[in-house]
Amino acid sequence: MEEYFPFKLETHTIIGICMEVHSTLGKGLLEIVYKDAIELDLKLKSIPYEREKEFSVLYKGVTLPHKFYADFVLYGSIILEVKAQRSLADEHHSQLINYLKISKCKIGLVVNFGESSLKYKRIIL
Repeated sequence: MEEYFPFKLETHTIIGICMEVHSTLGKGLLEIVYKDAIELDLKLKSIPYEREKEFSVLYKGVTLPHKFYADFVLYGSIILEVKAQRSLADEHHSQLINYLKISKCKIGLVVNFGESSLKYKRIIL
């Protein structure tokens, strides 16, 4: 089962943290506020993470001058992208897929705090 659903326990833990943040703070705040709350919970639960982790983009053997910054990289292999939009859109999923390809991370979560209940999408590369 692990080969089809890597980091199952870890992703459930992350989603649980996001649900707790959403139920406590509700919708309508800026993304940065949700990220700060998530970071606090990650510290309290001793979950290894990097915030705003920088990744270079390689194109035809050349590192491009612009980089991308993942909101969080957890457990060294899971990207968490935080949104506060009216709804998740296809471009959010596409962005996460591209981040996974560039970073070589195995799994990604995009979570949206902008709706009345937390919405998320899990993507396994």
